[in-house]
Amino acid sequence: MIVVTGATGQLGRLVIAALLKRIPATDIVAAVRNEDKAQDIAALGVRVRQADYSQPASWDAALQGADKLLLISSNEIGQRTQQHRNVIDAAQRAGVKLLAYTSVLRADTSPLGLAAEHLATETLLRTSGIPFVLLRNGWYTENYTAGIPTALSLGSVYGCAGGGRIASAARADYAEAAAVVLTTEDQAGKTYELAGDSAYTLSEFAAEVSRQSGKAIGYVDLPEAEYKKALLGAGLPEFLAELLANSDTGVAQGALFDGGGQLGRLIGRATTPLAAMVKAAM
Repeated sequence: MIVVTGATGQLGRLVIAALLKRIPATDIVAAVRNEDKAQDIAALGVRVRQADYSQPASWDAALQGADKLLLISSNEIGQRTQQHRNVIDAAQRAGVKLLAYTSVLRADTSPLGLAAEHLATETLLRTSGIPFVLLRNGWYTENYTAGIPTALSLGSVYGCAGGGRIASAARADYAEAAAVVLTTEDQAGKTYELAGDSAYTLSEFAAEVSRQSGKAIGYVDLPEAEYKKALLGAGLPEFLAELLANSDTGVAQGALFDGGGQLGRLIGRATTPLAAMVKAAM
């Protein structure tokens, strides 16, 4: 039995869908904070169990009978390490035979601020005694395509990534990789550095949006502090503005580029290209 945490999230739902192509629904458990939001998942025959990252006691029942567990990282930055510890401790008690964790690309050397909690979670796993596999995910292309409407209204893509290259992939590509790992034998001890087959700069991203929209869209590169200020001015909360600005600075330092091609090899096909993602978003 495979348990997927955060199953009503954007990645979680895609992982469930990918698993359903490989194993029966009765072999899957969706661990969710709010069961009301998982009615569509339950309708597919997947078992739904309530569990909250911040409520340690909720995980014992959620992981009952679990052979494998996909720990999708919490989205509550600053609280992730303790939340992940809660799940890992419960996985120990449940005797989980394999725990897969969605970390971040090259977590052990990444300059990204968000890498610290991922690296701390990896350390917890190494000392837990649980067999584990690391899915070090690169950037989701959706992180940028979600901003296309704003770019079209302003006439520009804004950021502070300089000429840094981004080897992103579709969220569905990473979900499929997780499903492959969870349904393939002998995964314990492996670390996958997962990124898209091709890379682009934000200038090239803006050019692709311009090409497909027929509007002149350029890229405006700002200092990190100015970009964060612009994000705050657009109404983003402090933590998110800080995260996006810091991530763009990381891009400039090569944090989101990887040419190893592990993701494409793992899923047995080319990762979704940028042009296709822009087209879908538009």
